[in-house]
Amino acid sequence: MPQFGSFTLLLALALTAYSFVVGALSLWQLTRPSAARISGPERLLETSRRSGISSFFVLTCTALALVWCAFTNNFSVAYILEHSNRALPGPYKFAALWSGQEGSLLLWAWLLAAYGFIVRIRQRVDVRLSAYASVILAGIQLFFVVLINFAANPFAMVQGAIPADGNGLNPLLQYPEMVIHPPMLYLGYVGFSVPFAFALGALMMRYPGEKWIHITRRWTMVTWLFLTCGIFLGAHWAYSVLGWGGYWGWDPVENASLMPWLTGTAFLHSVMMQEKRGMMKTWNVWLIFSTFLLTLLGTLLTRAGLVQSVHAFAQSSIGDWFVGFMIVVFAVCLFTYLRQRDHLRVEHRLESLVSRESSFLFNNLLLLAACFTILWGTLFPIISEYAQGHKVTVGAPYYNRVGLPIGLFL
Repeated sequence: MPQFGSFTLLLALALTAYSFVVGALSLWQLTRPSAARISGPERLLETSRRSGISSFFVLTCTALALVWCAFTNNFSVAYILEHSNRALPGPYKFAALWSGQEGSLLLWAWLLAAYGFIVRIRQRVDVRLSAYASVILAGIQLFFVVLINFAANPFAMVQGAIPADGNGLNPLLQYPEMVIHPPMLYLGYVGFSVPFAFALGALMMRYPGEKWIHITRRWTMVTWLFLTCGIFLGAHWAYSVLGWGGYWGWDPVENASLMPWLTGTAFLHSVMMQEKRGMMKTWNVWLIFSTFLLTLLGTLLTRAGLVQSVHAFAQSSIGDWFVGFMIVVFAVCLFTYLRQRDHLRVEHRLESLVSRESSFLFNNLLLLAACFTILWGTLFPIISEYAQGHKVTVGAPYYNRVGLPIGLFL
């Protein structure tokens, strides 16, 4: 089974790479004059879509292979050795899929492929825009599939003698919400890739009107709901298991889940102004760009061990991959915005400081102020270490002192 899992990982890499590269080339050809095109870009675009659909089924096989290894106590797989043992109850054996770094990255890739599968089979809502979104999702998925193939392979084998039993799951993770909280949080994290892909695709193709907002409204609402439930479940877990004496301890990884929730909430509010009045177009584009980047930052903080947290994994070189990917994503967003910013000209402007439109703007400013406050406090230990050579930790008093006035204004 480990060999089967490794094979499906490589197959997923090939399918995802094909979907991204061929899809991007086809879309580029469709922007050129007919006489300068290669033959049949529409047909190639369809093969790209089908390749993306196939990658979902292949990654499903990969995830099932890892779960099978956990249930059959295959301790020749290093990941299973580290995160399971023979006495572990069945639900926690299943939860081993996301209890470690390699498995959680596989879950990220699989959920992204599942979201992409739905986008591709529902392409009739708008074929061209869905094609752009599909290619962008394939690009994001390609990063994660490359990562789990070459930097964090969940099917890496144990060297030397194979132990008779595994190390088991961390006792702090053996709680019923372990089976619910991480997948719920990931459904929110990964789900924001879809409105991001549609927004970036709409900007690239200079999409007329606001139909892309109608298309992504349900995506954004469902994703926001998943993230909200994940945060609440995590808070209850912290209260019940970690003994913090409260539901929220301003832990860095807790903060990382709250930041995209704040910008996502701001996006949900202000996008109504674009839909109804043609306002805040630039604002909305950067809100969804920032939300997606913050989901990547949250994944980076957890996976790279950059901050001290009960949630974080050990120090890992995988952080360099995420930093590089975030730089690429930001560069693509900035380049696309600068090239197409004239397309974001607003139809109406604020007529008064006391109006419905201005209340949406002030609401957004407060949500962003809260997000920046949390971002600064979360990253301050890292910044202080680079500047002074030692970490200066920011605790709950800072967040309470700065966050209380923002909360009262909100």
